[in-house]
Amino acid sequence: MDATSKPAAATQKASDATPAPLTFEGQVPRLEDVLNALAVAIYTTDAEGRITFCNEAAVALWGRRPDFHSDGWCGSWKLFTPDGAAMAHDECPMAIALKERRAISGGEAVAERPDGTRVPFVAFPSPLHDAEGTMIGAVNMLIDVSERERAERAAQHLAAVVESSDDAIISKSLQGVIQTWNKGAQRLFGYTAEEAIGQPVTILIPAERADEEPRILERIRSGDRVDDYDTMRRRKDGTLVPISLTVSPVKNRIGLIVGASKIARDISERKQDEERIRLLAAEVDHRAKNLLALVQATVHLSQAESAEALKAAIEGRLRAIANAHSLFAQSHWAGASLRTLVSEELAAFTPIRRQGRVQVNGPDVAVTPNVAQALAMVVHELATNAAKYGALSSTAGQVQVEWTSESDQFVLRWRERGGPTVAAPTRSGFGTKVIEQLVRTQLRGKVTFDWQLGGLVCTISLPGLHQRAANGDGAAGPGPA
Repeated sequence: MDATSKPAAATQKASDATPAPLTFEGQVPRLEDVLNALAVAIYTTDAEGRITFCNEAAVALWGRRPDFHSDGWCGSWKLFTPDGAAMAHDECPMAIALKERRAISGGEAVAERPDGTRVPFVAFPSPLHDAEGTMIGAVNMLIDVSERERAERAAQHLAAVVESSDDAIISKSLQGVIQTWNKGAQRLFGYTAEEAIGQPVTILIPAERADEEPRILERIRSGDRVDDYDTMRRRKDGTLVPISLTVSPVKNRIGLIVGASKIARDISERKQDEERIRLLAAEVDHRAKNLLALVQATVHLSQAESAEALKAAIEGRLRAIANAHSLFAQSHWAGASLRTLVSEELAAFTPIRRQGRVQVNGPDVAVTPNVAQALAMVVHELATNAAKYGALSSTAGQVQVEWTSESDQFVLRWRERGGPTVAAPTRSGFGTKVIEQLVRTQLRGKVTFDWQLGGLVCTISLPGLHQRAANGDGAAGPGPA
């Protein structure tokens, strides 16, 4: 063969040869180096289960370096089952694979390191055979699933929080289809999860608010969040419920928006509170104006022989108004008891030595603020007159206050006995004028004065006040404005 034929022959021989092994800068890497470069724990045993090799990832997982040919089955310090029970080394997945001469895929266990920390792992042991088919050992791969278990626990905790929440928590697709539905949603809207999941979220939206959902989805697709949006939604039974709505985008693992989560809170009580506050504010404004008008009229009607007497008269009348006002404040404006009103007003005129000289009889009637303030002033004027000139000005005098209340008529009668001899006055005094003015203008009723020899009898007739039993529900019936 001449020289020109050698290259061809050499080329032919090279093409028939086995491909050269992988090299790094001309060097064939050792298998041990390759295995140590892996981030997954790898180790081998002989046929009896004695460890013959482990890579550095296995040492890190176990927290120790095993004693080759002495430690068996697994290099961990201690082993446990996933539920926390102790596991013998000869019961681990590697031991079972060797004893049963079969591969095991995904056997679970927990390794405890010498420092006490525990690492859950999944094992994939496989028997190794020689050329004749004899089992000579096994190789095992251990995958640390700590992060997976933490994620699962977090997901389970989150699911428990969502499921136990009093608020309705719902997720939906970008097409508005309901995907998840917690018990709070069932309580709020009436649909079970089976009824709601797969349905369009528009089943909850009243027809007059149909434009809200497209606008919300548009904001979600843009990555925006909808916070504390007050709106109305429809329950399964067709009733409407006011809710506060928060909607957030839901993203997948690569950050793409794939849906939305919604938290709906029933704000019925808040709306009712707001309405009560609004009505209360209006009522306070109304009462304040009426009270100021009454004070103005009181001052206007008050006259006396001297400045001191005028001051005393005004102070007494304003005190009567204040006492009535306090009764309403104590009852949270639910209605003042007429019996309490009269008794407290007369208490100032009946000191201890005169106890038993005043009798108060009548059903327990709940009266409105305007009626209470006016009646308090009327009783105050009658008592003041009795203390100065009538029955309460003498030690033997007595006063009886009684009333009857029917559906269409209320009558209060003030009767004095045992006082000085009374004669009808030739002209109306200032107290009489105050009483007449209050009854006619403030109470829209009638008043008569009967000056009998034994004492004054004053009768006041008003449009009916609804009777309230002392042990009733506390609701005040309507009275004159």
